[in-house]
Amino acid sequence: MATAVRCFLMVVVVLAPLLAGAAGGKLSTRFYDRNCPNLQSIVRSAMAQAVAAEPRMGASILRLFFHDCFVNGCDASILLDDTASFTGEKNAGPNANSVRGYEVIDAIKAQVEASCSGIVSCADIVALAARDSVNLLGGPTWTVQLGRRDALNTSQSAANSNLPGPGSSLAALITMFGNKGLSPRDMTALSGAHTVGQARCTTFRDRIYNDANINASFAALRQQTCPQPSGGEGTLAPIDAATPEKFDNYYYQNLVSKQGLFHSDQELFNGGSQDELVKKYRGNAGMFAADFAKAMGRMGSLMPSADTATEIRLDCKKVN
Repeated sequence: MATAVRCFLMVVVVLAPLLAGAAGGKLSTRFYDRNCPNLQSIVRSAMAQAVAAEPRMGASILRLFFHDCFVNGCDASILLDDTASFTGEKNAGPNANSVRGYEVIDAIKAQVEASCSGIVSCADIVALAARDSVNLLGGPTWTVQLGRRDALNTSQSAANSNLPGPGSSLAALITMFGNKGLSPRDMTALSGAHTVGQARCTTFRDRIYNDANINASFAALRQQTCPQPSGGEGTLAPIDAATPEKFDNYYYQNLVSKQGLFHSDQELFNGGSQDELVKKYRGNAGMFAADFAKAMGRMGSLMPSADTATEIRLDCKKVN
């Protein structure tokens, strides 16, 4: 057990040295070594402060990264405010009153700009901040490929159609992740991000009142602060009630115990194709940590199409 825990905390995954990047460019582990050598220490220090002040922020930044990458690639499009020419992703259904941490990324960007102006993309800052969030909450670390560029445009409709929802079926999850080149194993590992964070009553009300595959005591507990048919909409509940601020593999124990907070979570352990993998992750923290890190690397390589116009934004909220 001690060896598994050490592996969980210390695993470092080094992915392929070059991955296809936006606009025909390349991602590299050493992309900023010469022109912004302090980048990673700046991001790490800022995230350490943010997580120390509010542990939930680690989960929020991790979620922000997911929601960015699943909409036209990891291009920081989620950070753009609405303008007269486009309606952005911030107020899309899966993001409004839900995705948070924008101010943390803005603060990091300001520090990076003070150190090396006009060099580092907002997209790369988000990727590094997500990695550090996981590690600061007790999870694994991995080598982040860098060299992303920032979108000039964004799409609320794309966010509404590309992001899996809390009511998704297993088949829908496999399809949506598969559309991004991510395998069912990647999907099940990445779902382990729900080992940290909190969720609003509106996202799990249907599950705790209508699902059959749920622990009765768990459902009754959540019903205390999430009544039906309405009320408590803004009330938060931990996604993993056992260790809500620790990145570990307890999420999978919850699934085996029928205590997944979202319908989409419990779909991973509901007599389907992912049941055996869930049981493996429940019993092997090191395996989950390694698979999660690898899957994060693959998701982080999702890029806009090569003909998409991009830039290095000076302000993450707006184009230059």
